[in-house]
Amino acid sequence: MNSGHISTSLGNWLARGWKAGNANWFPVLLLCIAAFGIYGFIEIAEEVADGDIRNFDEVLFLSLRAAGDTSMLRGPDWLQETALEVTAVGGFPLIIFTVASVAGFFVVTKRYGAALFVVLSVGSGALLSYTLKQYYARPRPDLVDHLDAVHTASFPSGHALVTTVAYLTLAALVIGFVEERRARVYVLSIAVFVAVVVGVSRVYLGVHWPSDVAAGWALGAAWASFSWLIMHILKQRRTRTVE
Repeated sequence: MNSGHISTSLGNWLARGWKAGNANWFPVLLLCIAAFGIYGFIEIAEEVADGDIRNFDEVLFLSLRAAGDTSMLRGPDWLQETALEVTAVGGFPLIIFTVASVAGFFVVTKRYGAALFVVLSVGSGALLSYTLKQYYARPRPDLVDHLDAVHTASFPSGHALVTTVAYLTLAALVIGFVEERRARVYVLSIAVFVAVVVGVSRVYLGVHWPSDVAAGWALGAAWASFSWLIMHILKQRRTRTVE
């Protein structure tokens, strides 16, 4: 089957989603999220490249610091330690361990497609983050001391991007095994919450500009949605083949 036929089939299938209402709305929603996420990332990237977003970044960045003393964080003393622990959730060691554990579970239970999906989705998201950091080479914030170790460029936030991809991907897998809508909403909400708090922690610890994190969220949501869409298409195709 050539690429033109695949594109036509996909287009017809998505078009049926609009006509069939709730029956096929899900792939259309995923495609919209992916499109808006990519658009949001491009817009932020252009603002960063032009330097137009610097003042906005600084205002939000410094709003998390004590007035008159940028070396002091707002909030109680224990909040900094909490932020360090939260930001570790989006660190590569924990992400790799989590993805490997989940993929291993699916391999053991002979769900090889699910194992491959989670590895490819998160792995490609991490590679995308690294590539974009190299391309934009934006310096880290220079207004305060960094409260967490950093080794790469600033834009986009790798923690925000990879955490969003990883936890939305894991949410997609869990949702595939549950039927109750409230349970699905709960799982998705937890994934979004984790991505949000990890991203905020990066700004709070002084290692990322807010725009870095926003770009990471946008592209991470787009990447996860696109991966989810591919998985959905393959699952639907397999179901039709079986029928």
